Amino acid sequence: MIYLDQAATSFPKPPEVREAVMRCLAEYAVNPGRGDHQLVRRAQEHVSLARRRAAELFHIRHPERILFFLNATQAINQAIKGLVRPGDHVIASGMEHNAVRRPLLHLQRNGVEVTFLKGDRWGVPTAEEVDSALRENTRLVILNHASNVTGAIADIGAVGQRLRQKGVAFMVDAAQSAGVLPINVEEMGIHLLAFAGHKGLYGPQGVGGLYISEELDLVPLIHGGTGIHSSDADQPVSLPERYESGTLNTPGLAGLAAGLEIVLARGVDAIFRHEWELIQHLQSELEQIPGVTVYGPPLGQPKVGVLSFQVEGYHSEEVAILLDEHFRIAVRGGLHCAPLVHERLGTLGSGTVRASVGLFNTHDEIGKLVAAVRELI
Repeated sequence: MIYLDQAATSFPKPPEVREAVMRCLAEYAVNPGRGDHQLVRRAQEHVSLARRRAAELFHIRHPERILFFLNATQAINQAIKGLVRPGDHVIASGMEHNAVRRPLLHLQRNGVEVTFLKGDRWGVPTAEEVDSALRENTRLVILNHASNVTGAIADIGAVGQRLRQKGVAFMVDAAQSAGVLPINVEEMGIHLLAFAGHKGLYGPQGVGGLYISEELDLVPLIHGGTGIHSSDADQPVSLPERYESGTLNTPGLAGLAAGLEIVLARGVDAIFRHEWELIQHLQSELEQIPGVTVYGPPLGQPKVGVLSFQVEGYHSEEVAILLDEHFRIAVRGGLHCAPLVHERLGTLGSGTVRASVGLFNTHDEIGKLVAAVRELI
């Protein structure tokens, strides 16, 4: 099977990640932070290792300000619902995933004002467009760093610097960019950074994270046992315990620590270059095939390893099924949980076929996908 659905989750996981998960399950899969015996301490050390490596990747000074959740969606919900209140105004882009869109629409029905910016052809706004949408009651600006449909990249650094001058909180959804694009929360003015552990960081599923700036204090989304101050009626004020109620995914975080080590060793610039070259190869070939329409930034422009296209005469999901059943190539057809982008592209009714690449994909695999599309035509 040729796996070109890396934007959904990276696969196969690197051997180091698989080994780290299995080692945890065999040797120290206990509850971190609950007790003080040696197995607890060992589990806690691997959780802390994942925090420290994530902090190194994103240039975060205090690792305890990285909180772990089941996925980026849960982290995004904690950020939005922990900060925004009725009467506040929130700005988001036209390239947002449902992980951002749906919480905002829920809050909009409960007294929060929401503006989705138009952006360019791919839904990417400029810093000037964000600035012009600010109001006196703007509490938060949220931007998707990289589109999971077109691969388009937002200039979060320019936006963050503009918002720093205005005193408005800035949140970045890095589900598709973490491990692929450089992120420096201090230099980019990021107050909240949500990331998936199972995509470009090569960890297992069931792991996501959220960075919270020292300037913010969120209301916890989940209340419960934290392993400390058990007699208190309220959540602890210390981080990360304030936001991490219940048992953490210790095997998953052990795997995430191993995945982060791979990313830090390879370097995000090298990883981006590899994925960009693969997706440029695919785009250049598909654009030469009559009957194929490609969506996304033109050849030569920066984008992450995601490409959407349509094949004339086929529904997007039909193409995905045919590629799977007849060519053993895994891609995704549909709306990719991002209807705002498809409204912009004019593909809301049919969706697109999405091919997405990762660190371990090859040019040979790209060639086989192109040959399969030619055969379908």
